[in-house]
Amino acid sequence: MSQFDASSFASRLRQLRASRGLSLRALAGVSYYAKSYIHELETGRKQPTHQVAQRIDDALDAGGELVAMVDVRPEGVRRRSLVAAAGIAAALPRALLDGGPKLGSSVPRQLLDRTARLRRVDDYLGGIDTYSMYVSELDSTLRLVKECSYSEVTGRDLLAVVSEQAQMAGWAAFDAGRHGEADRLYRLSLDAAHDGASAALAANAMAFQAYGATGKKATELAIAACEIADKEATPRVRTLLHTRKAWALAVAGDVGETETHLNIGAAALTEQDDRPEPDWVYWVDETEVEIMTGRCWAILRRPVRAIPALELALSVYDDTHGRDKSLYLLWLADAYIDANEIEQACEAVSRAMKLSVGVGSVRPGSRLQAVLDRLAIEPLLPCVADVMAEATEFIHHRQTCVATPDR
Repeated sequence: MSQFDASSFASRLRQLRASRGLSLRALAGVSYYAKSYIHELETGRKQPTHQVAQRIDDALDAGGELVAMVDVRPEGVRRRSLVAAAGIAAALPRALLDGGPKLGSSVPRQLLDRTARLRRVDDYLGGIDTYSMYVSELDSTLRLVKECSYSEVTGRDLLAVVSEQAQMAGWAAFDAGRHGEADRLYRLSLDAAHDGASAALAANAMAFQAYGATGKKATELAIAACEIADKEATPRVRTLLHTRKAWALAVAGDVGETETHLNIGAAALTEQDDRPEPDWVYWVDETEVEIMTGRCWAILRRPVRAIPALELALSVYDDTHGRDKSLYLLWLADAYIDANEIEQACEAVSRAMKLSVGVGSVRPGSRLQAVLDRLAIEPLLPCVADVMAEATEFIHHRQTCVATPDR
């Protein structure tokens, strides 16, 4: 059988795009892939799957030419490379293999149901506690992808599971301070989403990458995430993507665009749509929009707009969600400082520390230090002295309980 020629595919893709008069951004828009991913295909850095080639072929009206170039590859090459890229292994879930190594169409649904249950653990525990569990779950699914046989449809569904689980594990890694590992897992998720032809999952993987990135890269990733999925995303997915884009823009200091995308995200949540929402946006609701709104205005130093949104959201946020509520209280404290409400800021910091005791996450501690540094300019105020003393004890306790994470 002939072998796939990556350079020939890349060259022909460039020629076809040029002949159609399309820019990289334009082709990305009509194919629902990120501009950076199209560029990697055109330079031979990435190899397309059948599904990727089919979508781009359709977008370019290439009459099956690009698909034919991809389909000369021996079956299973991408499967092996995906698992190799993950660099991990674990025991197969035996219950899923009863009856032999041929997987039925119900297996991905079973895995998604289990993933949904595990995802909710993150509401109560931090990444230090959940990371190993989530990676183990991903390992098992990757072994299924590698060692079993299945139909093309089932294979695509399995890749969607891999993408979801890699995002879940990547988030846990990020929350635990394992930033390098988080990036690797998000890249694995993006590859699986592309191979499974899921624009929404690909967009969410990029939104996760944007959240962990800094500077121009964060903004570019957040913009690309909206571009590749916006046309076909369900309302809650659009809300998630646009509020994350708003956050990246707020960090970059773009007030106008931040407000625009907060409004788009809020409006999307009110849209009527008969399509079922994916489980990975189960937590996206009006409260989440208020939280993102408050955080955006807080980092933009607009306390008059930040404080009402955060106070409203926190009034209905349960204390059992210790990590998240403590983080949002610390953003509220930041906004109070900007409003020169130092006593209220100290109260919010104190509450945040109490809620985050024992939480397996490095993020509350990092956010706490940033707020304490701002409070330190008012050392003579009794409330500041009290909260500083409380913080000293809190930080000492965390240092004895949580090992320093790797970057």
